[in-house]
Amino acid sequence: MSTQQASVRVNRMIRVIRSKASDGHVQNTAARRSRTLGRRASFWVSFGVSTHTLWTSAAPALSYRLYAQKWNLSPVDTAGVFAIYPIFVVSTLVLLGGLSDQVGRRMTMLIALTCSLVGVLVMTVAPDIRWLLVGRALMGIGVGLGSGSSTAAILEFSSDEDPERSAAATNIAQGIGFATGLLLGGALIQYAPWPLQLNFLVLAVVIVVLIVGVWFMPRHGGQDTRWSVRMPRVPADCRNAFAIASLAAVIAFASGAILLSLGGQMAHDLVGSVNAFTNGAILASFAIVSAVITVLCRKLSPRLLLLLGAITASLGLLLLWLAVTWVSLSMLLASTSLAGGGYALLFMGALSVLNSSAPAEHRGGILSAFYLIGYLSMGMFALVLGGMARTWGLAEAVTTASFTIVALGFVSFWLSASRPFPVFRRYAERRAD
Repeated sequence: MSTQQASVRVNRMIRVIRSKASDGHVQNTAARRSRTLGRRASFWVSFGVSTHTLWTSAAPALSYRLYAQKWNLSPVDTAGVFAIYPIFVVSTLVLLGGLSDQVGRRMTMLIALTCSLVGVLVMTVAPDIRWLLVGRALMGIGVGLGSGSSTAAILEFSSDEDPERSAAATNIAQGIGFATGLLLGGALIQYAPWPLQLNFLVLAVVIVVLIVGVWFMPRHGGQDTRWSVRMPRVPADCRNAFAIASLAAVIAFASGAILLSLGGQMAHDLVGSVNAFTNGAILASFAIVSAVITVLCRKLSPRLLLLLGAITASLGLLLLWLAVTWVSLSMLLASTSLAGGGYALLFMGALSVLNSSAPAEHRGGILSAFYLIGYLSMGMFALVLGGMARTWGLAEAVTTASFTIVALGFVSFWLSASRPFPVFRRYAERRAD
């Protein structure tokens, strides 16, 4: 056999090998695509990740009183355990708020769920308050990463990318998480064994299922695969819209802080309800009413949502003051329900404003900055409320916090009613077309 013939055979073999390798690559790619979730399924997985954020927030709400009894903790201690959660949410949003714009929604949600899972498992086995602090810190990191990325993914995987409908879906998802955390938590604490463990074990199983779902979502990359720490940034042309949305976030999240940090203790100590499931159901009315209001009011304009939200939240906090003053369980239920309606209206109005204003390339960072403001207000209110409860008493602390939020509601109402924000005008023009 000549050298030329050998060369021809070698080249033919190389072509065959390359062809088989190419076929294998195509088959692997096709197999990977066949296992990738479609748009609708990805939407629902993103919905589930958003649900996990407030479930994770609410899961320990009815356990704080039990921890206080078991380890002789003061209101400042329990408020501190609550407050470390939003502090780490805020820190994560400050340092990693734009991560999903850089590495993609899927990867960010996977990291978020993993952090939440580890935090929940730490809470499950916690032998003292230091473990609680570590667990809540890890859960805060998970929620900080998951909030903005899941909200952006819900919009991007929705069929028409409608900002109002996506805002409503996000609010419903978080309402379901909030209600499930309180109702299921209250039932397991009151009637099931292991009152300080089983609640978190159930949540851990749900998070594992979500991790599997997110793993099979499309591998959409961000705008830059080289990751670096970036503060969430709001472009100049979105700052007016961001300002009005942020004030609404402060009112909504601060209302949640009062109920989540000390709501169970208020129901037990100030109103006299000793049943954990009953107290959980009362606090869960916040989320149930929030979800109902979201469905009923999702087609209202952002301006009207913010106006109604400011009024409803203020009335809810006034009723909370009356419930504590008059020692009334029914008044506490009415207060929590109104506060939930106010949260829904404010949150949906704020998200509609941001979804309509934020350019796609900055959406994750802008939404993370929005959640940063909300969780920062939640942490500050929880810490200040715990300090006031220790110095003045729980009733006086609730009174002061209630009237502070009422004052903020008045400012939000005035701004929404009197200022000609461009986003309101654009919404009216779009509806007219």
